[in-house]
Amino acid sequence: MICWMNGKYVESMELSVSPTDHGYLYGLGFFETFRTYNDVPFLWDEHCERIQGALEEYRIEMNYTFEELRNVIMELNRRNGQTDGYFRLNISAGEGGLGLNITNYLNPNVIIFRKELPVVPRGQEKNAVWLNTIRNSPEQPIRYKSHHYANNIRARFELPSLKDVEGFFINADGYVAEGITSNIFWVIENELYTPSLSTGILPGITRQHVLNLANKAGLNIHVGKYTPQDLEKAAECFVTTSIQELIPIRGLGEKCFLGNKGVIYRNLHNMYIASIEEG
Repeated sequence: MICWMNGKYVESMELSVSPTDHGYLYGLGFFETFRTYNDVPFLWDEHCERIQGALEEYRIEMNYTFEELRNVIMELNRRNGQTDGYFRLNISAGEGGLGLNITNYLNPNVIIFRKELPVVPRGQEKNAVWLNTIRNSPEQPIRYKSHHYANNIRARFELPSLKDVEGFFINADGYVAEGITSNIFWVIENELYTPSLSTGILPGITRQHVLNLANKAGLNIHVGKYTPQDLEKAAECFVTTSIQELIPIRGLGEKCFLGNKGVIYRNLHNMYIASIEEG
């Protein structure tokens, strides 16, 4: 796999960072995952804005513009046969030695990974389960997509496979939060529901795009704090990710949903696909 690190294209096996990188020592780093359509990274500006907010809050000064990184993404596609790919932009704090004595990080390690997109037909259903692992609280008011991923990994251990099953987190207050790798939506009496950011969830890029589309469609939208029992009253449920778009959920424990036959899910996914084609 060809990657890009700090200005150079390298094979993944050649990538290395110092053990004194604070991304390794203290988990100080952030990332974005996204995909391209027809060689163009979708919702690129939104991904850039989110990671830039994290970099600013933690005083990490990246030495590349997002336009330069966008060009790298397109070049990685070219070097991999001019096909669309699955990307991860990873920015770790960089070398800082032992101790928390750094006030600004001036030389972060910037890596762009690319791998082949998973072959998953649009509309393919998944099941979901309630996780025993409690969703942890973010280190700041709004969660960033950071290297602090142990909570997600612990939850992942509960599932035999993420391919067919998504795990649904509940937070410490007992409210529905998010999936291990997704944001959650559901439909009750043709009205759309999703947990609010105050539950500690990641402000997903696809989540916000779907909310914008739902607003455009004239749906009544409810964003708040909900119990598992509230969600289980739904007729439809689906999750969102930047890679697999909108994924219909057909069952949650003993509860059955409409899955890919849900009208709201189908309408929103069609609008999502149209927004990709519009660029």
